[in-house]
Amino acid sequence: MNNKHALVVEGGAMRGIFATGVLDAFLGAQYQPFNRCFGVSAGATNIAAYLCQQAKRNHKVITDYSCRPEFINLARFIRGGHLFDLDWLWQTTMADIRLDLGTFATQNCEFYIVATDIDTASAQYLKATAEQMEQQLKASCAIPIAYRDYPVIDGVAMTDGGVADSIPIRKAYQMGAEEITVVLSQPLGYRKKTSKAPWFTRRIYKNHPALASASLARADNYNASIAFIHNPPAGCKINIIAPPADFNVGRTTKNYQKLSDGYQMGIVAAQQHLQNMQQ
Repeated sequence: MNNKHALVVEGGAMRGIFATGVLDAFLGAQYQPFNRCFGVSAGATNIAAYLCQQAKRNHKVITDYSCRPEFINLARFIRGGHLFDLDWLWQTTMADIRLDLGTFATQNCEFYIVATDIDTASAQYLKATAEQMEQQLKASCAIPIAYRDYPVIDGVAMTDGGVADSIPIRKAYQMGAEEITVVLSQPLGYRKKTSKAPWFTRRIYKNHPALASASLARADNYNASIAFIHNPPAGCKINIIAPPADFNVGRTTKNYQKLSDGYQMGIVAAQQHLQNMQQ
């Protein structure tokens, strides 16, 4: 294990299937050189399965459980319920295919799960523990509005980590990483666009003005992280693993073939990365 090598995995809901393939390929190759991992939303759940050494677990979560109407349901959302029912997903997967928390407890790698404080909209880098990790992951995945609740961690109500820090690569560097492997959810060249209706954002977050401001700044923060990836400071090496241009998975994609193709693209990208590392 390299004491200066960090892993950063972006979220993106169903687009996380690409990172699932990447990390499953890492598990198959017994590749774990990281001393710290940083994950956001689906990226955090992928790291959790990786550190729990549960290959194919998140493939099952994304291609099966997450595609069920109990989880994603537009009609329910229109009626005032959750678009993404995390309560159902967490209860069901914890009963059927729970993370191996015992294995996680034996890991030497520190794992930071990114969530957003709803009152300050500041990024919270929650150090995962076997006792709290499942609820920390839920907080990181709680997409505002789509999930109409805010999980509470240590007395603080939180929401999706992507609001405050979608790709925590700068945080990894600030904490001493000299080499960072980053797994993205969008093909290279993607840049997030600023909101065309800031008034609507402020309206839907009228009870949480800090979240409104953070949401409006999200594109700039995201693109600053991408700029860091492509132009890191001297002494910092960045390894980029990103979906190919024909990656055809969106945030709410439920088509099994598209998801399976995205998973296989992750495996191929990881295998290519491992080959490059050996050269």
